Amino acid sequence: MKIGEVAGAAGVSVDTVRFYERRGVLPPAQRRPSGYRVFPPSAADRIRSAKALQELGFTLDEVVAALQAHDTGDATCATERWRLEAVVARLDERIEQLRRVRRNAADCLADCRAGCCRLVGEPR
Repeated sequence: MKIGEVAGAAGVSVDTVRFYERRGVLPPAQRRPSGYRVFPPSAADRIRSAKALQELGFTLDEVVAALQAHDTGDATCATERWRLEAVVARLDERIEQLRRVRRNAADCLADCRAGCCRLVGEPR
Protein backbone atom coordinates (compact mmCIF):
# COMPACT_ATOMS: atom_id res chain seq x y z
CA MET A 1 0.00 0.00 0.00
CA LYS A 2 1.14 3.53 -0.71
CA ILE A 3 1.47 5.92 2.20
CA GLY A 4 -1.70 7.80 1.27
CA GLU A 5 -3.67 4.55 1.14
CA VAL A 6 -2.40 3.55 4.58
CA ALA A 7 -3.25 6.97 5.97
CA GLY A 8 -6.76 6.82 4.51
CA ALA A 9 -7.39 3.29 5.76
CA ALA A 10 -6.15 4.20 9.25
CA GLY A 11 -7.94 7.54 9.39
CA VAL A 12 -4.80 9.59 9.93
CA SER A 13 -2.73 12.02 7.89
CA VAL A 14 0.24 11.08 5.73
CA ASP A 15 2.41 13.05 8.16
CA THR A 16 1.17 10.84 11.00
CA VAL A 17 2.18 7.72 9.08
CA ARG A 18 5.65 9.18 8.51
CA PHE A 19 5.90 10.19 12.17
CA TYR A 20 4.85 6.70 13.35
CA GLU A 21 7.42 5.16 11.05
CA ARG A 22 10.16 7.43 12.44
CA ARG A 23 9.14 6.71 16.06
CA GLY A 24 9.04 2.93 15.58
CA VAL A 25 5.28 2.41 15.75
CA LEU A 26 5.55 1.08 12.21
CA PRO A 27 8.48 -0.91 10.93
CA PRO A 28 10.42 0.88 8.18
CA ALA A 29 8.53 0.70 4.89
CA GLN A 30 9.95 -0.96 1.84
CA ARG A 31 10.93 1.50 -0.88
CA ARG A 32 10.19 1.33 -4.56
CA PRO A 33 13.01 2.25 -6.96
CA SER A 34 11.31 5.64 -7.23
CA GLY A 35 11.75 6.11 -3.47
CA TYR A 36 8.04 5.83 -2.64
CA ARG A 37 7.20 3.97 0.54
CA VAL A 38 5.28 0.71 0.28
CA PHE A 39 3.55 -0.59 3.41
CA PRO A 40 1.91 -3.95 4.05
CA PRO A 41 -1.88 -3.87 4.53
CA SER A 42 -1.32 -4.61 8.23
CA ALA A 43 0.18 -1.11 8.67
CA ALA A 44 -3.29 0.49 8.86
CA ASP A 45 -4.34 -1.98 11.59
CA ARG A 46 -1.16 -1.25 13.51
CA ILE A 47 -1.81 2.49 13.35
CA ARG A 48 -5.38 1.98 14.56
CA SER A 49 -4.04 -0.15 17.43
CA ALA A 50 -1.52 2.57 18.31
CA LYS A 51 -4.23 5.25 18.26
CA ALA A 52 -6.47 3.10 20.48
CA LEU A 53 -3.65 2.69 23.01
CA GLN A 54 -3.00 6.43 22.97
CA GLU A 55 -6.70 7.07 23.59
CA LEU A 56 -6.40 4.87 26.68
CA GLY A 57 -3.66 7.17 27.96
CA PHE A 58 -0.51 5.39 26.79
CA THR A 59 2.39 7.64 25.86
CA LEU A 60 3.91 7.10 22.43
CA ASP A 61 6.93 5.38 23.99
CA GLU A 62 4.57 3.06 25.89
CA VAL A 63 2.68 2.33 22.66
CA VAL A 64 5.92 1.39 20.90
CA ALA A 65 6.97 -0.86 23.80
CA ALA A 66 3.56 -2.56 23.93
CA LEU A 67 3.54 -3.16 20.18
CA GLN A 68 7.09 -4.52 20.29
CA ALA A 69 6.07 -6.90 23.09
CA HIS A 70 3.14 -8.01 20.94
CA ASP A 71 5.47 -8.53 17.98
CA THR A 72 7.57 -11.05 19.91
CA GLY A 73 4.52 -13.27 20.20
CA ASP A 74 4.99 -13.69 23.95
CA ALA A 75 2.57 -10.97 25.05
CA THR A 76 -0.57 -12.03 26.87
CA CYS A 77 -3.08 -10.10 28.89
CA ALA A 78 -1.42 -11.41 32.05
CA THR A 79 2.09 -10.39 30.99
CA GLU A 80 1.06 -6.96 29.73
CA ARG A 81 -1.50 -5.93 32.37
CA TRP A 82 1.17 -3.94 34.21
CA ARG A 83 1.29 -1.47 31.33
CA LEU A 84 -2.37 -0.59 31.72
CA GLU A 85 -2.03 -0.50 35.51
CA ALA A 86 0.74 2.10 35.10
CA VAL A 87 -1.47 4.20 32.82
CA VAL A 88 -4.36 4.08 35.31
CA ALA A 89 -2.03 5.06 38.17
CA ARG A 90 -0.67 7.98 36.14
CA LEU A 91 -4.20 9.12 35.25
CA ASP A 92 -5.29 8.91 38.90
CA GLU A 93 -2.32 11.07 39.88
CA ARG A 94 -3.15 13.61 37.17
CA ILE A 95 -6.82 13.70 38.21
CA GLU A 96 -5.82 14.43 41.80
CA GLN A 97 -3.45 17.16 40.62
CA LEU A 98 -6.23 18.73 38.56
CA ARG A 99 -8.59 18.57 41.56
CA ARG A 100 -6.04 20.51 43.64
CA VAL A 101 -5.59 23.11 40.91
CA ARG A 102 -9.35 23.45 40.52
CA ARG A 103 -9.83 23.90 44.28
CA ASN A 104 -7.18 26.63 44.32
CA ALA A 105 -8.74 28.37 41.31
CA ALA A 106 -12.23 28.15 42.85
CA ASP A 107 -10.91 29.59 46.14
CA CYS A 108 -9.24 32.42 44.24
CA LEU A 109 -12.48 33.08 42.35
CA ALA A 110 -14.46 33.15 45.61
CA ASP A 111 -11.97 35.65 47.08
CA CYS A 112 -12.25 37.77 43.93
CA ARG A 113 -16.03 37.79 44.15
CA ALA A 114 -15.73 38.82 47.80
CA GLY A 115 -13.61 41.82 46.82
CA CYS A 116 -10.18 40.40 47.70
CA CYS A 117 -8.49 39.67 44.42
CA ARG A 118 -5.40 37.47 44.82
CA LEU A 119 -4.45 37.89 41.19
CA VAL A 120 -3.08 41.38 41.71
CA GLY A 121 -2.46 41.15 45.44
CA GLU A 122 -4.67 43.98 46.64
CA PRO A 123 -8.39 44.34 47.41
CA ARG A 124 -10.63 45.95 44.85
